[in-house]
Amino acid sequence: MSGRTLFALLVLLLLALFAWLNWGEITRPTPLSLGLTRVEAPLGLVLVIALGVVSLLYLIFTIGLETAALLEVKRYARELLHYKKLAEDAEQSRYTELRRYLEAEFQRLAEAEKEEIRVLEARVEEILEKHGNTLAAYIGELEDQILRLLKPEKGEGAG
Repeated sequence: MSGRTLFALLVLLLLALFAWLNWGEITRPTPLSLGLTRVEAPLGLVLVIALGVVSLLYLIFTIGLETAALLEVKRYARELLHYKKLAEDAEQSRYTELRRYLEAEFQRLAEAEKEEIRVLEARVEEILEKHGNTLAAYIGELEDQILRLLKPEKGEGAG
């Protein structure tokens, strides 16, 4: 219970105790003026009933305010959940979009890498062919030199 509720209950309890202790005086009839007429009634009982009616009206008013506040809080909670869901959906779509972008980017990079590897393979093949041709030319030249060196020796041995 809140402090206000406890305070209101304490005040009502003290008033009830006061009324019980002074019940004899509260119920003693006295002449009361209602403006145009006079009535014989217990003034204390009229005041206690008036206090009870005012307290009941206050209680009804308070319950109405609390109910309105709770309904508004519930409406705000629903709105908050709705906006939270919208934010989560937007976040999810951003993640999905990011994932698609990254997949496309990785695909593009893979294609670029494959193309670069093909270009490098072609260059290596070209360089190997060039070096192979150069090496074949050197071997051919060495073979010619060896054959020239060996031919004069064969001619000297025959003569």
